[in-house]
Amino acid sequence: MQTHLEIIIDDGNLCGEGPFWDDRSQALYWTDITGHRFFRYDWRRQRRDVLSDSFEVAGFCPQEKGGFLVTNHHGIWLWEPGANPLVLATQAEGQECVMNDCAADPLGRVYSGSWHLDEQGSSAPSFLFRIDADVSVHSADEGICFSNGLAFSPDESTLSTFADTVARCIYAYDWRRVLTRIDRSEGVPDGLAVDEDGFVWCAHWFGGCLTRYDPDGKRERRIELPAAQTSSLCFGGPDLDEIYVTSAARSNSLMLAPEGYDPTQRLIGGALYRLRTGIRGLRKYRSNLSRAALEQVATPNSSHPKEP
Repeated sequence: MQTHLEIIIDDGNLCGEGPFWDDRSQALYWTDITGHRFFRYDWRRQRRDVLSDSFEVAGFCPQEKGGFLVTNHHGIWLWEPGANPLVLATQAEGQECVMNDCAADPLGRVYSGSWHLDEQGSSAPSFLFRIDADVSVHSADEGICFSNGLAFSPDESTLSTFADTVARCIYAYDWRRVLTRIDRSEGVPDGLAVDEDGFVWCAHWFGGCLTRYDPDGKRERRIELPAAQTSSLCFGGPDLDEIYVTSAARSNSLMLAPEGYDPTQRLIGGALYRLRTGIRGLRKYRSNLSRAALEQVATPNSSHPKEP
């Protein structure tokens, strides 16, 4: 199948991640986790703005009433560009909130997973957490190695797919089952998206591609990209028929790479790509945490010397 691929922005993102299409403002948000930069691309004006260059954003959800729910390696936060971030939680149910990706569900609750991976490739048990409207944080699942992309199905049921990078699995819910496994030769599963037909799209870190799976886990297509470290994707554009893909210019987790992988011998990444396949995606949900609860539990950030 032919696709039209283009580079929208090339800022040399060290770890571009988490693209989110905002249908209200017709804008795309994404983050450079390692570079501590947070971006907005105005679709109408074709203009990119840097909203922050001093706060780590690993995962984020636009809040229903403004600002963002942010997850990062230090915890869970409430943040508005131009203001200091407010920490909501650093621990939950006795577990450290070393967080990665996040996604809001149809009720405005937020799911986010933790990760604990060392340089030898060993991973301590990690958790999938749920942040409720009252800002309480609960363990929703455990026995995870390295939490990554999350997405919901067209019927708006509970969390439908969830990637575990170290286990090389994409899980499917309501109960956790293996939807598909990724062979090491194709990299590891990273960000996820679901289209209007309920097919799951996955970005392959180290694999330089996107793959699409039907609801039973059968691969329907593979789309090659120039960047080896394709990290995440989302559907966007006025008709949700454009696919935006982030990538990363700095290698990490090389112990998980395919055998013989050499990041010096090919383009790794760093650009934001856009492609069209004729397939429409689903709108992502916003978080809807209670303002009253936020005012009661939030405290000023004191753990980062540089503020947005």
